[in-house]
Amino acid sequence: MNNVYSVSAAPHIKQHISVRTVMWQVVLALLPALLAALYFFGMRALLLTLYGAAAAVITEALIQKLRRVPITITDGSAVVTGMLVAFNINAGAPWWIPVVGAFFAIAIGKQIFGGLGYNIFNPALLGRAFLVASWPTLMTAGWEKTSLGSINGLSNLPANIPAVITTATPLGVAKALRDTTQISPDIAEVVMNKLANMDTIVNVFWGNIGGCLGEISAAALLIGAAYLAYKHIIEWRIPVSYITTVFVLTYIFGGINGLFSASLFLPIFHIFAGGLILGAFFMATDMVTSPVTKKGRLIFGIGCGILTVIIRFVGGYPEGVSYSILLMNIAVPLIDRYTIPRPFGEAAK
Repeated sequence: MNNVYSVSAAPHIKQHISVRTVMWQVVLALLPALLAALYFFGMRALLLTLYGAAAAVITEALIQKLRRVPITITDGSAVVTGMLVAFNINAGAPWWIPVVGAFFAIAIGKQIFGGLGYNIFNPALLGRAFLVASWPTLMTAGWEKTSLGSINGLSNLPANIPAVITTATPLGVAKALRDTTQISPDIAEVVMNKLANMDTIVNVFWGNIGGCLGEISAAALLIGAAYLAYKHIIEWRIPVSYITTVFVLTYIFGGINGLFSASLFLPIFHIFAGGLILGAFFMATDMVTSPVTKKGRLIFGIGCGILTVIIRFVGGYPEGVSYSILLMNIAVPLIDRYTIPRPFGEAAK
């Protein structure tokens, strides 16, 4: 009897799932966050997201045509990138901001490397980094109030609170509290108590706060993340190690009165505020730009958490999620190299 063997490169155990299926599942998982942005910021949130998605798709099609390679815009990857770019801008941004960001994300963050699967950085985050570097005022100021009239999520503030608190997003408030040149210690203590309490946590969790379109509602993002986990599109190591690291470090260093002076509400606030949930579940888990080994994913998540806290506490911006993931993207080849599991049957050295 003649036996015929098929020899191929690993992996040898494969799922019957295509790139197109994965990407459109991600689009579906992002819809709850889009609906939350639509509720809190109105039709402008939808329009900005559509501008970003359309610009990404058109850019990908044009570049692939110029490169004379198959046009793959129906696989949904460009739509995901365009949506994530739009999710990282605020509701008051002009229409061309998501367009320019999506163009840069696709052209420089993806196609210049050869297309999907060859890029070393998360394209959407690279697009956001370009926008922040080019138009910092548009990207980090002029926050819109929600439909319920909130920006910072705080309630019942005293009348003597400075504008640096009343016009800031929750993370902007947390950043300002660490600057004694802008806020007196007495006021900082009052605001910190307001920041780290259940009322603020509720506002931050549901999305009644100012901020970027796709990051305001932790609840909506968690619904989408749960769907991706159920579909086995993402796995737990990166998000759990990322979020746990942020929780531990913000509990240790987050208080304004020294180490371990923060209440347990403050780490919870830092998890739900800003782009941590969006980044941990939807961008750090990107299959192309994250480690392939199990141990490597844990290291990647911990590194993202450490960098996020450093930027939030001592960096120039209130938020550190985007830059932390981009910096860890650089380290992925090194992480994979040193976390390759020992092949079965190989003797330990």
